[in-house]
Amino acid sequence: MTLLVLVVDDEPDVETLFRQQFRKELRAGRFAMEFDRDADAALKRIADAADVTLILILSDINMPGMSGLDFLPRAKAARPDVPVIMITAYGDTETERRARARGAEGFLTKPIDFAMLRDEIQRRIGSVA
Repeated sequence: MTLLVLVVDDEPDVETLFRQQFRKELRAGRFAMEFDRDADAALKRIADAADVTLILILSDINMPGMSGLDFLPRAKAARPDVPVIMITAYGDTETERRARARGAEGFLTKPIDFAMLRDEIQRRIGSVA
């Protein structure tokens, strides 16, 4: 069973950063990470995720095309069982309120606290084990 964390962010350096931060866990096969640069591609992956156990979705808020706030309710409709954590460089309370109202389980501001995120992923792994 492959456990998957899906990261949705239009910034190309995000994939490199996440792969560096979670290098040990990824090499050990504790979970896999996939990256989509836009919300439409992520929605397709969520719909086609029969080959993996999707445990967490991390989505940027500010993306071209469909924003993370527009993506969020569609992702939750497709997979209500999978928590979505929103990521933004602009951590104002109104944006967080809107994200939570649309179903976000968490809200992270950049720079990301990877220790906290690692703990969150570990909790998700424990809940499916």
